[in-house]
Amino acid sequence: MTKTAQFRELLNSKELDFLCEAHNALSARIAQEAGFKGIWASGLTMSAALGVRDSNEASWTQVLDVLEFMSDATRVPILVDADTGYGNFNNVRRLVQKLEQRGVAAVCIEDKRFPKTNSLLDGGRQELADAEEFCGKIRAAKDAQQDQNFSVVARTEALIAGQGMKEALKRAEAYRQAGADAILIHSKSTRPDEVLAFKKEWGDRLPVVIVPTTYYSTPTDVFREAGFSIVIWANMILRSAVRSMRETAVHLASAQSLHALDDKIVPVKEIFRLQGADELAEAEKKYLPAIGVRARALILAASRGDEFGALTEKRPKAMLEVSGKPLLQHQIDTLEEIGVRDITIVRGYKKDSIQIPHVRFVDNDEYASTREVVSLARGIAALTENNDSKTLVAYGDLLYKKFIPSMLLEIDGDIVIAADPNWERSSQKGRYMEYVSASEPYRKGLFDKPVRMKDFGPQLDEKIVTGEWFGLAAFSSKGLAVLKSVLASLAKEKDFSQMRMADVFKKLLTDGNTIRVVYVNGHWLDVDDIKDFTEAGVF
Repeated sequence: MTKTAQFRELLNSKELDFLCEAHNALSARIAQEAGFKGIWASGLTMSAALGVRDSNEASWTQVLDVLEFMSDATRVPILVDADTGYGNFNNVRRLVQKLEQRGVAAVCIEDKRFPKTNSLLDGGRQELADAEEFCGKIRAAKDAQQDQNFSVVARTEALIAGQGMKEALKRAEAYRQAGADAILIHSKSTRPDEVLAFKKEWGDRLPVVIVPTTYYSTPTDVFREAGFSIVIWANMILRSAVRSMRETAVHLASAQSLHALDDKIVPVKEIFRLQGADELAEAEKKYLPAIGVRARALILAASRGDEFGALTEKRPKAMLEVSGKPLLQHQIDTLEEIGVRDITIVRGYKKDSIQIPHVRFVDNDEYASTREVVSLARGIAALTENNDSKTLVAYGDLLYKKFIPSMLLEIDGDIVIAADPNWERSSQKGRYMEYVSASEPYRKGLFDKPVRMKDFGPQLDEKIVTGEWFGLAAFSSKGLAVLKSVLASLAKEKDFSQMRMADVFKKLLTDGNTIRVVYVNGHWLDVDDIKDFTEAGVF
């Protein structure tokens, strides 16, 4: 069904329908995804988004440019708020031609003088146009349309201008006879009495549209029972956006940090999704030659998590649900958000329960009698050669903010690990610790500046400990080759099956390799027990 036919169906439906305000393509797509069957391209909010007043300061060609993007971004019909029609009858008929060319379904014009003043502006001049002249605009619009389903909504401002109900009804009838497809009756009363009285007197001569910006507390069923055709939520999207943008800007200006906002703003990948990045990615696969992956990840998720008891009876702890999805999926989502899509997972306990699309699996069926180094070795062995790619290695029970893996990938170095300088925080929990001793302790100026690892392991003297490794490391192609060699050497040892990551890092250091350490103060959580699991939802 064409957009014009969709709108005509909404207009003439026996059911009450709703339009949501949008002021650009992004907000239009959001309104569509929210479930609205149509969009109100508001003159107020489009002009506000352009930084000008709602007094015809934006030209009609500038508004057309905005509408073109909105129409291209959506499948539902758009009713455009065209103010007074941007001039006389000649401007109106040219406007209709241009709207049809851009796939806009309907136009609403109001019977005020040009330039208009917003109806709700305190103290604004609300001068009505000559009714006969306005009827000429309606006739011109209907004569100009090429699509029989294109709709013209005539908006009377008689109540806004204080001209009373009699004048509103008189004008609406004249507009009906001039060929309007619907009447929009506007009121700035805080109660719905005026529009209800109009509808009762008007009856069903034409569909009636209302905009309850000031009488928003009225139950929707009141409008439904009165027989209105469409309710327009006229400016709420922009008003809510302004509040959110202001709060974010104030926080950034005062705190000079983004970390506290990370959970309060949508991830960048959501913007990409709204922009249609997935479609472009598919098109690139079709039309562009393949290129190497910048980074990939290996996640070690073979263990059960015995400390969780019955919770992990049928699934490993990496598949425990946090805020509606598995812990492992949260980590994958974070990696994909920074562009890491080549992901390999080492499974073990209840491996068939780990069913996540678009990832590669490697199995460690001896998970019960081995530790993480065996899983690491099997995962590394399964990775294909890629000289242009860095490889992230991560424990499967981790949650972390996206800046941490991004930083590890960006730091120059063949082997780079993340360590938390506030290691006492974890040691107080009495769990197994993987301590790091680096060439320099953490200080404020060292944030995201790597230092060199000197020693590693759970038995380090606390006097030389500078941080805790929490399970994230990055390897260049050269560093990965070194890691493979070290693992092959360690595999010859009798106790290989019981080795831990400390044995790997100590061997790397003994062999003369440089391991760079980046300090990360918080913003991560390893889910080791029930208490951590509870904290994970908040994280």
